[in-house]
Amino acid sequence: MSLESLIEENKPLAPLTTLGIGGPARWFVEATEEDTIAEAAAWASERGISLFVLGGGSNLVLSDGGFNGLVVRVGLRGFTFDRTERIWRVAAGEEWDRFVQRSVEENGAGAECLAGIPGSVGGTPVQNVGAYGQEVASTIVQVRAFDLRDHAWVEFTAAECGFAYRRSRFNTVDRGRYVVTRVDFRLTPGGAPTLRYADVQRALGTNAEPSLAEVAEAVRRIRQSKGMLLVEGDPDCRSVGSFFRNPIVKREQAERIEQGSEKELPRFSAGVGADDEQMVKIPAAWLIEQAGFGKGYVLGAAGISSRHTLALINRGGARAEEILALAETIKDGVQARFGIELEREPVLVGF
Repeated sequence: MSLESLIEENKPLAPLTTLGIGGPARWFVEATEEDTIAEAAAWASERGISLFVLGGGSNLVLSDGGFNGLVVRVGLRGFTFDRTERIWRVAAGEEWDRFVQRSVEENGAGAECLAGIPGSVGGTPVQNVGAYGQEVASTIVQVRAFDLRDHAWVEFTAAECGFAYRRSRFNTVDRGRYVVTRVDFRLTPGGAPTLRYADVQRALGTNAEPSLAEVAEAVRRIRQSKGMLLVEGDPDCRSVGSFFRNPIVKREQAERIEQGSEKELPRFSAGVGADDEQMVKIPAAWLIEQAGFGKGYVLGAAGISSRHTLALINRGGARAEEILALAETIKDGVQARFGIELEREPVLVGF
């Protein structure tokens, strides 16, 4: 089938995102084969048209005017499992939580605390997805991608991906250059689950030796309690998940913040900075709440989730501009109160 016959015009994109906001794509194609991605890249390049790659739609804010270019939705599917090397080779269009469930059923440890995260497999290396003490960087072996600049297929080892907290080469120095088509993971056969976070321990109760599947299910319950699990009809789910990254600051700055606050500041060690100073990760949710923006805060048709301070939600009929206005209001409030500039997590498209 030719590429021309696959391309749709003025395709609504809002239903393909978890926020449910945004205008249409001028042109749109669903790529269920790798060749379609290469052909679409050439088609856009020949016409001087902008190209955007859409995965699970869980980490983006789409403009109200939509995207005046070609949107390529990665629809590649398939799992293969090399039992000898214990490597999962997973197509980028596979649902992330489906892969997590398959991995725990095969008794492979390393992704159980990442259960319930919305989106597709291809998006996980881009932002080095992490939660409850795990990051995909610790299990990724290789990433296959198409280079939109050189029009060539490439493969990166984990070391070449440049992973850091919520970062990789794909969303920093090479933002927009590569289309991830497959991710290879190596999990630990028969490994013990990760139980570093108190939330996970509490959810497991008296279960002292939980299975990987039990931990994954506990994490899904936690996420649902915070409105971070996609559940049909739940208004708190119309979000991009965490809108802001947890800031990493010098220990001295964290201590000054705590001294000026009536409440104890939660903090987590973040290693040593470039100038050999101790760094601390501070929960963005704590900063937001202490700056006066609590759960359920409303600004027009946008708001903060009633269950999680980091989730900015579409309360119904919200426009992208309203979501961004709320985000800027929160950022300004935190900056004024603590001198910390919050960084957003989602990608802005079409602005």
